[in-house]
Amino acid sequence: MRLKLGLPKGSLQQSTVDLFRHAGFQLNFSERSYFPTIDDEEMELVFLRAQEMSRYVEAGAIDAGITGNDWILENGSDIVKVTELTYSKQSLEPVRWVLAVPVDSKVTRPKDLEGKRIATELVNMTKSYLKTHRVNAHVEFSWGATEAKVGTNLVDAIVELTETGASLRANKLRIVDTICSSSTQMIANKAAWKDPWKRKKLESVSTLLKGAIAARSKVGLKLNVSKKNLKAVLNILPAIKKPTISQLSSTGWFAVETVLDEKVVRSLLPDLKKAGGEGIIEYSLNKVIY
Repeated sequence: MRLKLGLPKGSLQQSTVDLFRHAGFQLNFSERSYFPTIDDEEMELVFLRAQEMSRYVEAGAIDAGITGNDWILENGSDIVKVTELTYSKQSLEPVRWVLAVPVDSKVTRPKDLEGKRIATELVNMTKSYLKTHRVNAHVEFSWGATEAKVGTNLVDAIVELTETGASLRANKLRIVDTICSSSTQMIANKAAWKDPWKRKKLESVSTLLKGAIAARSKVGLKLNVSKKNLKAVLNILPAIKKPTISQLSSTGWFAVETVLDEKVVRSLLPDLKKAGGEGIIEYSLNKVIY
């Protein structure tokens, strides 16, 4: 038996492949390949556009897939959300679909779009947003280059995906409102989720992927410390739970090991050294599973 799993092709492809590799899977594929190989005989992979993933999962063409919550909502797919995998092309944070207009536009609120033209890939969600705000506007599907359309007066506004807002600012656009936020999801169709073998496999894969995501912001830290300085070191040493403390062969010395946020290491190491820590080693992690 095999689990048929869809991976997103396009902007999320490389970050997804990297995530699988950090989780311990090796993927191989050519630039134009839609069928990557994986060193797990229990899985069969296929690259599909994230926009279409939930439809193929719901229809049973594949058992499960990875896509954005935005496209699940856009397609109205009736599927099982196995787990959230919070990552994107550039960061680990959720992305946003925003309503944007030229910087010199008179539009400052949704109501100002009455009778206007809006271009977007997220047509259904945009229509729902306008309905909520009781705005009648023409929403047209955009095949690409959406930001350029509003800059050349083809449309009055756009609804576009953004992570940092840098691309919008570069195109002299400003954000009026956020339509919705979206995170990456692992999804499955109901038949696959009811199958005991496939469900167990999905849960195992999701655990490894979430462990790889958690490890991206963490590092491991080891150091030696004398008994007289142990308390001082522990008082300044943050940890997920409690550090592991082991007695060394040398009398009165201990080895301390912990996992912590990478962003605090730079300021922490000098303090640990000052408190009496010796032989301090920082190392990267592949997976952190809580």
